[in-house]
Parts: sequence; structure tokens; C-alpha cells
Amino acid sequence: MRSSAIRSPSPPLTALVPPAVLDAPRPLRTAIVLPSGCTFAASAPNSMETVIRTLVAAMPGQDVRIFCDEGAQDHGMSSVLPLRMDNRRGALLEGLRAFQPDLVECHQQVKQAVILARSMPEARHVLYRHNALKAPRHLLDAWRYNARYKAMDGFIFVSAAERAAFTHAYPALANRAWAVPNPIDTGPWLASPDQREPVIAFSGRAMPEKGLDLVCAALPSVLDRHPGWRAVLMLGDWMHHQKWAAPHVAALRPYESRVTVLHSAPLSEVQRQMKTAAIALTPSMWDEPFGLTAVEAHAAGAALITSGRGGLREASGPHALYLSDLTPRTLVSAIEELIVQPNRRVALARAAQRYVIEVHAPRVRASELLAIRRAIVAGRSLATKAPPDAIARAFAETHADQ
Repeated sequence: MRSSAIRSPSPPLTALVPPAVLDAPRPLRTAIVLPSGCTFAASAPNSMETVIRTLVAAMPGQDVRIFCDEGAQDHGMSSVLPLRMDNRRGALLEGLRAFQPDLVECHQQVKQAVILARSMPEARHVLYRHNALKAPRHLLDAWRYNARYKAMDGFIFVSAAERAAFTHAYPALANRAWAVPNPIDTGPWLASPDQREPVIAFSGRAMPEKGLDLVCAALPSVLDRHPGWRAVLMLGDWMHHQKWAAPHVAALRPYESRVTVLHSAPLSEVQRQMKTAAIALTPSMWDEPFGLTAVEAHAAGAALITSGRGGLREASGPHALYLSDLTPRTLVSAIEELIVQPNRRVALARAAQRYVIEVHAPRVRASELLAIRRAIVAGRSLATKAPPDAIARAFAETHADQ
């Protein structure tokens, strides 16, 4: 399992960042470039767009432009610049050169990030990854990937676990790698952990990595033992994954009066369901880059059972019930534990909700990200002096009253 945290004393920020960066004589001109396929529609955001929107909203006064594909009419932000699709790359370069950014923050797509870095050497360039970068399989891969990534001035990952995996695979680039765990705007999610419905909720893409098969195998035993309980499965990307997922979900047909299955439900419906469920499940089989669905469940007031893989332990801290093994039997046992101990279930949900509100607040994460942006624009490899999370914590502490 990947390392879940990087610990170091927090040095004074003034010892690490030049005064000119802290004083910030003008807001940074930051261009946020979304990957192809993202329209940044407020009514139908993907998780990456939600994170970007939340961070931008928590940084008032910054000079930001968001470049995305055309097609949406409800961006909800005046700083969004849709790109015509007949010549997307040309339109993107034209828009960037007109904006003249200090920093180009390219999300997710490596090829696009490298092309922009080589086309606009006058700006600083960051690759912001919402999942892992491929590790080299052999020496040729290592040579090729290192040559490609050297074009970037920085890399931002959504958890310390993902940053640790990257620095293990690419040690020569460790001083360019940073971690900013995803924030959450808890407002639309918040609900009291008390007086919940006897419902077990699963929210995630309908794919093997998310542990849907494990959930479908465990639920019959739980529902047989506890006739007063129900379940809701909110399955994203159903059209892409239904061939694999449908046979697993079909095993729940005998319980169709007590199991609700929602295919690619809108975010508002996911929020509505999660705000009433007593128990939420995130039994991911892979190392989650962060685990935004876990944070959302905590914010909504549900008690969470999770695999804890990858960044999931950073998402939940000590406020979740962690599975010792990923089998239907262990999942059944964990669900039983929370059903028969309602006081423990509510206490766990309350503590987790407080944790999310305090630790994953947009203001905190935006401060961390802004510190990293300023450091990269200043041209300082601060990670050679202190780990990125130490710098970010120092920045947050320095700006605690803002």
C-alpha cells in the first residue's frame, strides 16, 4: 500500500518563499486548461470539474481563465473560455497567448501539457493529475517518460499517496512534485448524522475498481438478516460499464423492492440520497487517487465503510471503518457492526463530518494551491528545502485569519 502522508515540522513560510512571492504585488495570471471532452457545465460536472470550480471559487481576486471545450451554456463563471472544436489546439494557443499567463495549469492530459510547455516557454507549466501517472516498466520507458516530464515546472497530485508513488517512480523529479488533496464545498451536502434512514448507499462508477461486485455479493446476506434495511446503488458511467456491471446488479433482483438502482444519476440526486443514508460504502479495489466520494459521504452525515486504499485514508482520517480484507464476508461483517451499534455509527459519522469541514475546506486547499503556484512562478524548487505539505501547512497557518 502506498504511503499515506509525508510528515515534517512546518518551517516559517518566510524562510522558504521570497518576500516578493508572499507580498504578491498583483494576482497571478493563471490559465486552467481542461482535458478534451470537458465542457465545464455547471449542471453536469464531472468530479475533476467540481474540484476546479470549488478551488477557483475559494480564490477571489485571482486572475484566472478556464479553457474548456465548447458545448455548454451554463458555465456559471465569467472566466470560462470555450474552445471551438474545428481547431481546438490552435484556438487554445491563441487564447493562451492573448491572456499571457504567468502559469499554465494543465489538468490530466500529459500530451497536451507537454505541447503547451514547449509552445509557450515564457510561462511556467504545471501538470495537475487527478489520478496516477504511469510508472515506467523498463529502462526505455524511464528514459522516455523522464524526457517528457522534464518539460514541466511542476506536478500537482490530489493526495500525498499519489505524490509518493510518483516520486518513487521518478526520483529525479521529486522536487517538482506537490500534493493538494481535493476540497469539498460541504454546503450542498450537509445533513445531520442523527435520525438517518436505514439505508446502505454506494456511489461510484460501475466498474471493477470501485468494488461494485463486492457490494452486490454482500448485500443479500445483510438484507436477509435485517429486513428493515434497504440499499441504494448510484452507478456512474453506466453506459460505458453496464456489460460488466449488469450481471452483478442482477443478483439483487430478488430484493428489488428494497434496493434502488440509479444509473448515472445527477449530482443533486446523489446528494439527496446520501444525506439520508445511515451507512455509505467505498470498498475500492484499487489505490484511489484521493476518494472524493468518501469525503462527500462524510459531509452528508453517513458513516463510512472503506477499503482505505491509496488516498482514501487521507480523505477520511481515523473517522471511517476500514476493511481488513476485500471480501464479501468482511464487508458483511463491517456493515453488521454498524447496523447493530447505532450509537457507534452516529458517533463515527459526526466525527467524520467535523473532520471534513475543517480539514478539506475549500479555503484551506485553495491556500495550499496558491502557495504552490506562487512558488513555481517564482522559479524556486522549494521542495528541496522542505516537503510540499510542510510549505502548504505553513502557508495555511500564515493566512489563517484571512
